[in-house]
Amino acid sequence: MSQFSPIVSVIMPCYNQGKYVNEAVDSVLNQTFQSFEIILINDGSTDEETNQILGTYQKPGVTVLHTENRGPAAARNTGIQYARGQYILPLDADDRIAPAYMEQAVRILDENPNVGIVYCEAEFFGEKTGKFDLPGFNFPGILLGNMIFNSSFYRKADWEKVGGYKNDFRGWEDYDFWLSLIELGREVVRIPEVLFYYRQINSSRSNSMTRQNWIEYYTHLFNNHKELYSQNIRVLFEHIVDLREDVQRTHARLNETLKLLFEADEQRRQAENQRQQVEAQLHAIQSSRLDRLYNKLIKLKKLLGRS
Repeated sequence: MSQFSPIVSVIMPCYNQGKYVNEAVDSVLNQTFQSFEIILINDGSTDEETNQILGTYQKPGVTVLHTENRGPAAARNTGIQYARGQYILPLDADDRIAPAYMEQAVRILDENPNVGIVYCEAEFFGEKTGKFDLPGFNFPGILLGNMIFNSSFYRKADWEKVGGYKNDFRGWEDYDFWLSLIELGREVVRIPEVLFYYRQINSSRSNSMTRQNWIEYYTHLFNNHKELYSQNIRVLFEHIVDLREDVQRTHARLNETLKLLFEADEQRRQAENQRQQVEAQLHAIQSSRLDRLYNKLIKLKKLLGRS
């Protein structure tokens, strides 16, 4: 790796994730592209193990900063302020990247000045495994939902232009930041290969969103990017209309299904009534035959008694 003027600065916030740090750092050290630095930020960890590990952490090209706990956005901003690289890669301390990720991303950024974000395909690991099935980037589709994960490359100069991550937007600081870069007119490229591995644990922030969180976060996002949303208001209303039509189609299918179920139940009840009627008729026939046989038997006994 380059010890002087690195091309890439890997920014790694860590809050009580000390047991995973070596995996994340080693995945960076194993890159095929070696002009980088790693800035590891201890974001006010309260875990004794984490503080012990980071307190004496020494690996090539790694600088450790210690701050009070202010959240991922502030931790990244702090790390980037110290960064010497022209390109930035945020990487959480419990995630990993594939060996070729940096090489491929740097090539794209070097060759395409208008590209401001480079990311890739991803997979889950940990308590959940499988493909991280995000839709490919499209604009203005990203206004309706984020499709770029946090471990994506961008230019430090662009971070400076937009004022970094917003510290008051915990949870969607990445989404908000991507929209800020898009407002600069930057293009987005996704590498069609799995090069990022996203650890899944019970405490993952993305697993704890409530309905109220969604409403508040979208409102916050709109307020931060009013012009961008206003310029593309049509796509929002198209989405609302599409949802309305989906709901109407769902209701229609539900009503048709209920109708079919009602008809099937009615046919079942009719068939049950017919069965009961047939059984009653059979019982009546059997009873009538028994009565006749019994009467004949009585008559026969009387005749035999006379003789």
